[in-house]
Amino acid sequence: MFRFENTYMLYLLPIVLVIAVGGWLYTRWQRNKLEMFSTQNMWKVVVPERSSQKQNLILFLFASGIFFLIFSLANPQIGSKLEEVKSSGVDILIALDVSNSMRAEDLRPSRLEHATQSIARFIEKLENDRVGLVVFAGDAYVQLPITSDYQTAKLFLEQVNCNMVPTQGTAVGAALEKCIDSFDKKSKTKKSIILMTDGENFEDDATAAAAKAAEMNIQVHCIGMGSPEGVPIPEYAGGSQSGYKKDAEGNTVITRLDEASLQQIAASGKGLYVRDDNSFTALERINEQIQKLDKTVYGGKIYSDYESRYMYMLIPAFVLLLAEILLSNKKNIIWDKLDLFHQKKNP
Repeated sequence: MFRFENTYMLYLLPIVLVIAVGGWLYTRWQRNKLEMFSTQNMWKVVVPERSSQKQNLILFLFASGIFFLIFSLANPQIGSKLEEVKSSGVDILIALDVSNSMRAEDLRPSRLEHATQSIARFIEKLENDRVGLVVFAGDAYVQLPITSDYQTAKLFLEQVNCNMVPTQGTAVGAALEKCIDSFDKKSKTKKSIILMTDGENFEDDATAAAAKAAEMNIQVHCIGMGSPEGVPIPEYAGGSQSGYKKDAEGNTVITRLDEASLQQIAASGKGLYVRDDNSFTALERINEQIQKLDKTVYGGKIYSDYESRYMYMLIPAFVLLLAEILLSNKKNIIWDKLDLFHQKKNP
């Protein structure tokens, strides 16, 4: 198993491109300046110590050295041992509404963005529980299978948006069915579904799906996203808001939180209903309820005893940077005869 211990150091990699482009532009600038005062044939007389071949090589050595140095600072590691780890927890699947109504801004910055921020906070506080993600609009898809890898879960969460499900609508029942099917039927681990939606269900019988889950000892909790008063749905073009969604008759569409439906779904699923009030506490209240369930011990294999391999990157970085320092821009007879970049013209 390969990983970087300090992944944030990889964000420095664009520096290599800046060095390469900056060095190339500087070399072009020098060349243009020389051409203003003399012809290329006169350069050996005007600037006898200048060597464009060495300049190119020095730039390459320096940029390559920085490249390997950044990878060394990121500290690549290899897992040398695979071992079985026993944990006790609950399997949790979050069903997240990504329909257009989740663009509404009665939660800040929007219903969907607030939901993803809440889920990210929720994941950070998990310890031994496993989590997965199902996204839905007019249809439902598994965005992330159940996992105990919380970092991966947050990466998948970052990709969530209102355009990821091609079929618009709010098929809450389909989302619950997808969650039920995604659980491991053979596992004895306690299971819970957390449904995050505004409750505007026009597609199917979500109450029946919640009741089916309850019969399988799967709790269904609901979090209401939005306000009962309702707000318009913003529309965007070219990254900026272009107006609000309108119906076929030209009237502005108002999306409202349907608390009654969500309360009914939660009751059928033997779970809890909580309305999100922008305070990031809704998921915490649901989690308190989930943690009351009996924990089931499950096993999983993980890599341990990671060994650092930064030296494999540090050594070439040191060699390249040392070579760059030892070389100079001054021309010498031996270098000139090598003509590595084939800059000499045949007579």
